[in-house]
Amino acid sequence: MKYRSSRPGRQLSDQRGAALVVAMLIFALCTALIVAMKSEFMLFYQRGANTFIAEQAHAYLRGAEELASLFLVQDFERDQSREHPRDDLQEPWAQPATPYTLDDGGWLVGGLEDLQGRFNLNNLKAAEGDQVPGQERVFTAHQQQFIRLLQALENNPVDQQMAIQITEAIGDWIDVDNRPRLYGAEDDYYYVRTPAYRAANRPMRSVSELQAIAYVTPQIYHQLKQWVTVWPVEGAKLNIHTASLMLLRTINEDNDLNPLSMVEGEMLVEARKQQPFQSIEAFLEHPILEVKDMEKLKPQLGESSDYFLLDAKAEVAERTTRLYSVLHRNQREVATVMRVGASAYVNNEF
Repeated sequence: MKYRSSRPGRQLSDQRGAALVVAMLIFALCTALIVAMKSEFMLFYQRGANTFIAEQAHAYLRGAEELASLFLVQDFERDQSREHPRDDLQEPWAQPATPYTLDDGGWLVGGLEDLQGRFNLNNLKAAEGDQVPGQERVFTAHQQQFIRLLQALENNPVDQQMAIQITEAIGDWIDVDNRPRLYGAEDDYYYVRTPAYRAANRPMRSVSELQAIAYVTPQIYHQLKQWVTVWPVEGAKLNIHTASLMLLRTINEDNDLNPLSMVEGEMLVEARKQQPFQSIEAFLEHPILEVKDMEKLKPQLGESSDYFLLDAKAEVAERTTRLYSVLHRNQREVATVMRVGASAYVNNEF
């Protein structure tokens, strides 16, 4: 009967072993739950921190936007006391920005660019009746400027015939009808593309639309985008005081589709730097331009600007955030007509 006396001990030992296994399972489960909760908490905390940093950076950038608006209003008020108001590169708004150190570390910096110192693509909508069947193509002053601009591109210049085709295609993209111009492109051209699409037949809203337009290659687009804009939608004049070397080369005699040479453009820039032009007439009297007939082009030149691009950057918690804002100045009022983060517009497509 000895074998019976040992069974209670074995049962007790088995129960203790099972209890130990259960305890270990519970401990492991609790440990896993704690680790999971910690990971979830850290993820939640990181998301909250990221949101806070992003909101803080955005607040700083909006502050830069307000400061830029103030600069533009002050510039307008100063112009009221000038005999000949103008916007030029010697004014405070056009000076290189100095980074501003933030109280909690990091920095904020912003700069303004005159968008009316670029070529406005929406000006390529041809005037009514400018194309007469059976007659030689007559280009508007704006179309002639753009044809010259394409030929002036440094790394990827476009020949004159291709420049005309691109100019016509952009005009067809903008105008309201569906009749292709001599070298243009309307819906029938874009229907055979993959995927198929239609011409916009409205003013351009972004420079990036160029990528969808006939004959504009990626190489041409990347060379061109920094010299063009779509603001304002209509009525834009090229500001002779803020136009870049590239844009000054587009100013040539009526019906001469060739750009000024690089040397001629540099001479105009240097003359403007030495002594700002006092008027459009004084500008056109420069030795390079005075012998040229610019009856069509002259009305398209201006000296003041209403549309500006703010490029602002803020560093908060070692993270850099960027904001682009298109500002419209109407006397003493400045409105933001477009505001985007760098993730959307990293290529200066305004």
